[in-house]
Amino acid sequence: MLVTTFFALFFFVVASTFSPGGATTLATASGARFGLVRSLPLIGGIALALMLVAALSAMGLGALIAAQPVLGLILKLVGTAYLVWLGWVIAHSGAPAPRDDVSQPLGAFQAMFLLFSNPKSWAMAVSAAATFSSLSASSLSLAVLLGLSFGIAAWVSLTLWCCAGVVLGRMLRTSQHWRRFNLLMAALLIVSIIPTWI
Repeated sequence: MLVTTFFALFFFVVASTFSPGGATTLATASGARFGLVRSLPLIGGIALALMLVAALSAMGLGALIAAQPVLGLILKLVGTAYLVWLGWVIAHSGAPAPRDDVSQPLGAFQAMFLLFSNPKSWAMAVSAAATFSSLSASSLSLAVLLGLSFGIAAWVSLTLWCCAGVVLGRMLRTSQHWRRFNLLMAALLIVSIIPTWI
């Protein structure tokens, strides 16, 4: 039974982190524009934040936030505003210059803020903590298990999405191609907000 539960956790974490959403869209767009190496702070920031959200949820903080409607609403508003702003920036960024040293990808702290203010992340982590609490006798060990599981899976997932962005970026040859790509990434980012409000 325990092995089955571990497999269930594995599939839950993989499905949660590899499926398209706001973080994966940002990783793809960053890979296309800046490449993998310059996108590593974004990837690391999101992965670290998701690891912390999962660990804190296992220790009860996620349930506390879920039980306070005002906190949930504040998270939704802040997260939505931030994602809309990022979508606007992406939509208006244009093609990268041949030597694009001025513009910078999102940094680790910006990425962490994005994930901490995303109510979907908290809901996913709270759900995991409640569903897989039988895997550990203490909340601390459950926090370590969930934190490492989500953090590692997010790192791998975002790296793969970023690499897909690098490949796409090499296929974008004209400013018109970049404009369409940027608009698509911005639209996907905005669409990823909708489940938060449903």
